[in-house]
Amino acid sequence: MTRVAVVGGGALGATAARDLAARDADTVLYERDDLASGASGRAAGIAYDAFAEDIDAAVAARAVERFRELDAADAIDFVDHPYVWFARAGDDRRAEAVRESADRMRANGRDVETLTPDEFADWFPALAGADVAAAALARDAGYLDPASYVTAMGERAASAGADLRTGTPVRLAADGTAVETPAGTERFDAVLVAAGAHTKRLLADIDVAIPMKPYRVQALVTDPLDGSERVPTCYDATGGRYARPRDDGLLVGDGTQEREFDPDDYDETADPEFERASIDWLEDVRRDETAGPSVRRSWAGLCTATPDRDPLLGEVREGLYVATGWHGHGFMRAPALGERVAEQILGGDGIAPFDPKRFDGDEEFSVVEGMTVDD
Repeated sequence: MTRVAVVGGGALGATAARDLAARDADTVLYERDDLASGASGRAAGIAYDAFAEDIDAAVAARAVERFRELDAADAIDFVDHPYVWFARAGDDRRAEAVRESADRMRANGRDVETLTPDEFADWFPALAGADVAAAALARDAGYLDPASYVTAMGERAASAGADLRTGTPVRLAADGTAVETPAGTERFDAVLVAAGAHTKRLLADIDVAIPMKPYRVQALVTDPLDGSERVPTCYDATGGRYARPRDDGLLVGDGTQEREFDPDDYDETADPEFERASIDWLEDVRRDETAGPSVRRSWAGLCTATPDRDPLLGEVREGLYVATGWHGHGFMRAPALGERVAEQILGGDGIAPFDPKRFDGDEEFSVVEGMTVDD
């Protein structure tokens, strides 16, 4: 029996642990805090299959399929909800990018439609203030509570035989296939490091370098708003904000800071400037709606960047696997990518464009946010 350690109890780690255990691997998941206590618990919970690259589209479609399977089993509540992205009037460059991205998505078999400004206004009156030049609509989309997914996968991992050890900080041993905890050292046939923004430091302790940088993003949830359920999940490419319904109000996010942050020393509270700008944005796009929104709560978290904006997923050294570099799209793809890396650990194929060995590990690069229509 193959013995595998999974380091990190977020969406991907919990998924991989479940899929490994379900394939009869002797699986131990280590999480230094609680499940979903890191980036997964701070995610927006948006899911869609609208990606322009063929591999990304296939991965996202499989992830949405797995979300729906869990919903059908009453393990999570996946809410079907359209996803629309748009560029404002006068933003010709991004308007053309919106149209081109929709064309490429349709070429990948995605159910995506390009909307004229009049169609956008007719279909989404809750965004009446957005004077759009171009928009696109993805129908295979929805949202869910991120923590509920991690909890559900954790429960399924345990039911399949995985040993979930929360509250257990770890270090990797020199060769990468042993895990050191306060209780001692355990050896494994394979180790998967899926520890979010801390992944780079864990690997650096055993002299394995990866080109990944954590960067700070922010989000807020408003107090309840009339008509919030009529707002589609949306991304304003010109305004640099996204939103979706949440808790009878709206979740608004982005606030990206494109530089590297220390995962052990960053401000987890949202900036007042971000809150003000987000509320101003909401008031702008909901111009014909009643009642101005107020902030119920807000927060900041870390996303992870790579030089080419593709993940690092797969074997980085014999027996040592890595999963990081999501550019803000980690949660929505975790059901599929956790499944694929589990298969790879047990002898299956990885995803070649995501192979971490495509880099030397010491590459210099600038952080670029993931949610953008720009090339």
